[in-house]
Amino acid sequence: MDITQFVMSHRQDALLRDDYNSYRVHLSRRLLSTRRRLGRTTAKGKKYSGTSLGTAEDIAKNHEVAYLWILTAERAWAQAMHMRGARAAKSDVQGITGSARSHIISRLARAVKVAQELFNLLDDASASGARQEDILEAQAYASSLQGSYRLEKRQWQECLESYSVAQTIYSVILVATKKDVFRDIVSTWIDPNLRYAGYKAQVPRSEPIASIVRNHFPRSDKKLVNILKKFDPEALGDRATPVQDSTEQLAAPETVTWRGRTVKLEDAAIALALASVSTAAVNLTNDLNSPAKTRLSPKERAAAYDGLLNASQDAVDATRHAIEELLSEEVGQSDRKMQSLQITRTALEYNLIGWRVGRNRTLIGNDDGLLADGDASKSGPQDKDDEKARPERRTRRGKMLSQLRESIALYDATIQSIDSITDLPGVAGDDSFIKELQSKRHYFHALKCISIARAHSLLSADRESLALLSRAMTLLSQALPVLSSITKPPTDVSSASTADGKQPPLDLEINPVTANGVHSRLRRELTRQHALVDLTNHLLSQDKPNPADPIPPLIETLDQYPIHHGGRTSGVANVSASVDLANLVTYPPKLEPVPVKPLFLDIAWNYIDYPGRQRPAPAAGSSAAASRQAASGTDREKEKEQPKEPAKRGWFSFGRS
Repeated sequence: MDITQFVMSHRQDALLRDDYNSYRVHLSRRLLSTRRRLGRTTAKGKKYSGTSLGTAEDIAKNHEVAYLWILTAERAWAQAMHMRGARAAKSDVQGITGSARSHIISRLARAVKVAQELFNLLDDASASGARQEDILEAQAYASSLQGSYRLEKRQWQECLESYSVAQTIYSVILVATKKDVFRDIVSTWIDPNLRYAGYKAQVPRSEPIASIVRNHFPRSDKKLVNILKKFDPEALGDRATPVQDSTEQLAAPETVTWRGRTVKLEDAAIALALASVSTAAVNLTNDLNSPAKTRLSPKERAAAYDGLLNASQDAVDATRHAIEELLSEEVGQSDRKMQSLQITRTALEYNLIGWRVGRNRTLIGNDDGLLADGDASKSGPQDKDDEKARPERRTRRGKMLSQLRESIALYDATIQSIDSITDLPGVAGDDSFIKELQSKRHYFHALKCISIARAHSLLSADRESLALLSRAMTLLSQALPVLSSITKPPTDVSSASTADGKQPPLDLEINPVTANGVHSRLRRELTRQHALVDLTNHLLSQDKPNPADPIPPLIETLDQYPIHHGGRTSGVANVSASVDLANLVTYPPKLEPVPVKPLFLDIAWNYIDYPGRQRPAPAAGSSAAASRQAASGTDREKEKEQPKEPAKRGWFSFGRS
């Protein structure tokens, strides 16, 4: 039945547009069309009867009945998400309360109820004919909706339990089927909510998601446990995660350097958190440089950043907590310890923002998304043992536009992250550092303009594409001199990630070689787009007819050779070039006088006399005809001279005269 694929194909558009209301309207239209195909609509003029969406036997006959249940649950979920997003912008710090929250919870409860009923119907495999994989997908879908419901009700432990069930089922099916859709739904909809619920339940942020799932999975459900072990015997075991590595914990650093200024770490919690950051950076470097990871997709490589981001966030939280303690003791900003903590905070937050930018750059693809010509340019073959080259398939325009939309969203997030650095303590007064940040912002802004220009080029808007590429060239030309002059990063928090000569993970630092490569590629694209615009303008401007001297269509000049074009006679070699293929006939036809028939068949010409023309004398053979005509004329005159009898009037020929 492909329940997960059906759900993700509908949610993907809502995730890109961030508009759940249009998603709900789309689901309503899809639900109505499905009802009509299944014959489950109420005819006009008849009273509505709330019938069931379908039974297990109906699902066995037609799988679209199961889609009817899914569309109903998704519509309720989309309405809840739309209301929550609309109320969240208007609510205060306390969050959504009152009737709005009750309405959101009721719609989520409706979605959970429908999804659970679908799972109960499919669980009866003898009646529904569902496979075991379909039953597991239905249960995971119901558990994910139940997790959203409990998340809204702020039942954190129950929420963790529901999301753990969904995450475990999807992970098991992913191992069995190798379909990316299960990885996408886990990384997009399950893991972020798991992390948030774990934070609310006071689970340490450094604890991996795999550990949270193992600790909160309901092992009392023996039936589900047995089914999962049939698919994967290690489903509930200690499965290795990308952030787990055999690298030992590094020693805690004693100092932190920021922009050439070194401060001493006096807080043990911050030092331990920095040691975790350095260890996670080394693990990430080893993980990304391993042969098994080099062939993974950008999404899988970006997922390896989660452990480092969590460790960096813990270090920032420890620094903020130390600053808040000093503020509670009424320690002034001029105090040496307070200044050291502020410098440490700036260095750690810059480091955290840098890893976030690096994760976005990894998601965009190689060379910061410059080679976004399709899926083949972003990832290699999925199976390392498969040595047969697959034939390249041309990406459809809709899919390419979707990829460009995702890249543009990542560029926007990167630009916002760079702008947030200026709010850190001590950054606004550093003019040289502000100049470096501005050059990095220009670099990513130029990449964003290139992506938008490619989208316009796919839509045949060459002029707009040329303007955007010209804007990108201006921004990149301003950024290149400053980017080439940067010799070292402003902080040494995660300098251990560059050990052993391995390629370090991407962060906010931009390699001048990469920037120059982008500049060269942009210059070629700008030249090509300029040529396309000039060619289009030339084709539109050439051979335009002069309104004062209209050229007759070709059908009216077929008797002329050589062909006359615009009053000029072309040579034999240029006959084909002089024909205007856009002016073959007159269309639409105009009302014009044309001869109806040849003139020699029109006998009316025998009775037309012109001034100065004498009528010819009659021939001898026509005298008898003239005498007969005269005699007949005399007889008619005699008949006129005879008196006429009075007309009879009244009845029987008498009456008043």
